[in-house]
Amino acid sequence: MVQGAQYERELRHVLAGLPEGVRAVTRSCSESERAQARLVIEKPFLVVRAAGSGIEGSGDLLALRGDICFPIEVKTSKEKKLYLNGRLSEQYLALENIGKKCGLMPLYAYRLKGIRGDSWRIFRIDAGELEGRLSILARRIPTCPLTKNGKPHLIWDKGLPLHKFLALVCRETEKPSQTFETIQDRTIIESEIEINETKTPSWMKGFIR
Repeated sequence: MVQGAQYERELRHVLAGLPEGVRAVTRSCSESERAQARLVIEKPFLVVRAAGSGIEGSGDLLALRGDICFPIEVKTSKEKKLYLNGRLSEQYLALENIGKKCGLMPLYAYRLKGIRGDSWRIFRIDAGELEGRLSILARRIPTCPLTKNGKPHLIWDKGLPLHKFLALVCRETEKPSQTFETIQDRTIIESEIEINETKTPSWMKGFIR
């Protein structure tokens, strides 16, 4: 339990953008990996820890920022595979259920012990259709792989490295130049102007500039 709390705190400090926390987890990473992880310092999350065992489906941590929010379940192991049996299976189903009900993208953060470099891997739970930026992020974050029996589990090698996840969620979003709605609104406004001009009496046009 003590070790689990230690790694949970480690991830919490990184997501909160604390420089010392980011340095601690990237100490043995390449310069490129460190640069990607440091992006979270400029765009940190508010990270809330679930009290006690937490509400079913809330995960261990809740990371919030702007229009994105992730319930995160933290797991650690010395093995690259972690099977979600018994209580862990119930946790998964609760996260999946809360994701479907609330339109969220629950995540697993899986830390492999005793390894150099980026020791964290991120997986998402497939909770159905998502909206807004979450739908875009979902395309880049792998879902939990399935066993031969179709049950979800974690394979560390198949997850998204934490530094890549941070680069993904912290990069600047492109502003669309024009959407259909803005073009439609502008067309309506211009049409109204033209209608108003046609309704203007000829004797008044000399007074309008």
